[in-house]
Amino acid sequence: MRALFCAICCFFLFFVEAYSQNSPDCRTAIPVCADAPILSATDGGGDIDDFDPNVITQSGCLEKGSVASANIENNTSWYVFRAGTDGQIGFDIEALPVIPGGIVTAEWDFALYGPFDQTSGQNFCGTIGDGTSQPIRCNYEVNDTGFTGIGVNPINGQPGAPFVKGSQNTYDEWLDVQAGEIYYLFINNYNTNFNGDSEPFSLTFTGSSVDADQNTALDCTLRDEFLGLDIIACEGDPDIVLSALNSPAGPDIANVTWEVDFEDDGIYDQVLATGAGATELTVTSPNSGRYRVTIETTLATIITDDILITFYGVPQLDEVRVIDDLVNSDQTDPYNVEIIPLGDGDFEYAINGGEFQDDPIFLDVPPGVNTVVINDKNGCGTTEPIEFLVVGYPKFFTPNGDGIHDNWNVLGIETLTNPAVYIFDRYGKLLKELDQSLGWDGTFNGRELPSSDYWFRLDYDRDDQGVVVARSVRRHFSLVR
Repeated sequence: MRALFCAICCFFLFFVEAYSQNSPDCRTAIPVCADAPILSATDGGGDIDDFDPNVITQSGCLEKGSVASANIENNTSWYVFRAGTDGQIGFDIEALPVIPGGIVTAEWDFALYGPFDQTSGQNFCGTIGDGTSQPIRCNYEVNDTGFTGIGVNPINGQPGAPFVKGSQNTYDEWLDVQAGEIYYLFINNYNTNFNGDSEPFSLTFTGSSVDADQNTALDCTLRDEFLGLDIIACEGDPDIVLSALNSPAGPDIANVTWEVDFEDDGIYDQVLATGAGATELTVTSPNSGRYRVTIETTLATIITDDILITFYGVPQLDEVRVIDDLVNSDQTDPYNVEIIPLGDGDFEYAINGGEFQDDPIFLDVPPGVNTVVINDKNGCGTTEPIEFLVVGYPKFFTPNGDGIHDNWNVLGIETLTNPAVYIFDRYGKLLKELDQSLGWDGTFNGRELPSSDYWFRLDYDRDDQGVVVARSVRRHFSLVR
């Protein structure tokens, strides 16, 4: 009896060990190949909301599951694969029992994203999470056969079809791929939210490319990057857990060594952990760097991989550099500025409520008070509108009492030292020395002056490398009645 009990224990332990590889976060998606079924089990883990809960509550075929207050990630597993050849790819996701011979309790669904270009430097998980990248294949229908996927259901021969909500078709159309394309596969149990028991499944790739050569249909060299693709994260994000158990060595590990190159300059600065039990490494914000793992197997082979993790902070404004305005350039129009942010990031900029642009230089900026908003395209945050001043003047004004452009003044004049503004007619007659707060209403000695061009002179003091220099600017504008 004891021998039988031990045999059962060993079988159960093997079964559990077979499902040890899982990544519940997109940023640590496990690279996979098509040469064998992938056995995994979700465990309800995951430190980060891969889908922005304020943006994606229900999108396409993604649903929130049985708990209304939950995010759409209930019990997830993420994989990444790279097409090895041009051709047709599909896959089968089969729900498995928690204990061999037991009852299947999970009901799996999926979303597939891509194709992505690995050379683009994009934050693929960021574009998935904010809805920029939408699923190209997706299904959450009830899996009566225990299978879902892309292609043909192996149990009932049901062919894949375009996703239609409520269609009861648990398979989607075949996927036509080109060599080198990257795809992310999100597998989730929407039927119930995680209840504490690991839920196993198998993932098997299919299709004409796999039938032709399962070793080349997907690029198996991607598994050498078992730590996953480079990660872009935000300062303050949850910890990132890197696992040596996702390597080709599996559990056959004799020793593990983790190192970090903080500057990514090819020089590893520090050994972070070593030993047979150091199968995982936790990377905390904001410790950017290239992390390398060296695994010695029980067969005396060496396996290595590295991954670059970059943490970006919430964008901040350093300064608005005025390139051209009334006092910084000899030209009169347009006024041009450059937005200078603090820190590193993939930033885009918008002024005065306009559209975002990647270029930090803005041309033809209106004089006076403006606002700028800086957004980090990695999803690390957006600033509130920040005001900045451009010293300039309106090219015309209309003193007709309608409350719009009724007065004329140099805008941003309050930023200057000892400013003074004088208004002249075209013959050089002094009409007004301006009060900074009120401006000119278009009158002289209480009499309305006619529509015409008028001239002004702006005098002010400027600090030029510690020397106060008197400056003067002359321009003209129009009075329109």
